[in-house]
Amino acid sequence: MNRLAPLALSFLVTLSLCAQAPASKQVEVFGLKIHYVEAGAGPTVILLHGLGGDANNWAATIPALAKNFHIYVPDQVGFGQSDKPLLNYRVGTLVDFLDGFCKKLGIGKASVVGNSLGGWTAMAFTLAHPDKVDRLVLVDSAGYSLGHGGAAKATREALMGLNPSTLEATRNLMGVIFANKSMATDDAVERIFADRMRKGDGYTINQFIDSILRNEDVLDGKLGAIKAPTLVIWGREDALTPLASGKDMAQDIAGSETMILDHCGHVPQIECAGPFNAALGKFLSGGPQTTSTGSLR
Repeated sequence: MNRLAPLALSFLVTLSLCAQAPASKQVEVFGLKIHYVEAGAGPTVILLHGLGGDANNWAATIPALAKNFHIYVPDQVGFGQSDKPLLNYRVGTLVDFLDGFCKKLGIGKASVVGNSLGGWTAMAFTLAHPDKVDRLVLVDSAGYSLGHGGAAKATREALMGLNPSTLEATRNLMGVIFANKSMATDDAVERIFADRMRKGDGYTINQFIDSILRNEDVLDGKLGAIKAPTLVIWGREDALTPLASGKDMAQDIAGSETMILDHCGHVPQIECAGPFNAALGKFLSGGPQTTSTGSLR
């Protein structure tokens, strides 16, 4: 399954951790409905989910940040409750829609936090619009080309494991996403599978897989142009985007900070929410930057 590493995936895992649910809203961007949730007040922070995910991927993060920040969490176009036009999706599409989202809501500058495909989008947005990004946080992010760093190139057949259409395939993918294999219970597998059927994002995922195979919008050799203060957060046991990729990103972005979470997989905002939120809140608040290669306490 390590052949899936070049492309990251974050599935919807609903967490009932919010004392007060954030406001659910929508805005029209390029003629399409973009659903988002909004909470808190203060400096603006945008949270971007990964492939196959939606705003609910940040259910444990929103209440922690909303105490000090104004949070926007969109379902990126093609996912969640947002419209899903039949087009050739690529990261550049998400960048354009994120820029349009900010313009429609009057967001002049924000810190951008992205997991997986969302991290790739966050980096590409920062490169395209450096004046609009205050701080950048990459969470087990994709973005490098297939075969980067000498890794074996994934085939389309292997990448299709990111778009499961059966309970068994869903269980297998959950086993890759989470370090804690006990999370793939029968109930969890069935809930995630049912949610996938409801959201209907299979076409979107397939288009992104094809885009990745074409090496569109890859960031190899480009990250040195990022000047925004950057935090790279990674789960040490991530089997989709391996830790080596995170270390390369931290090295390519000058002055970036690295936080590595032990016993954590591809979605630390879900699996390791407590230490993840502590590290994220500290960084976004402009606290002292320290590098860690172990569990955050």
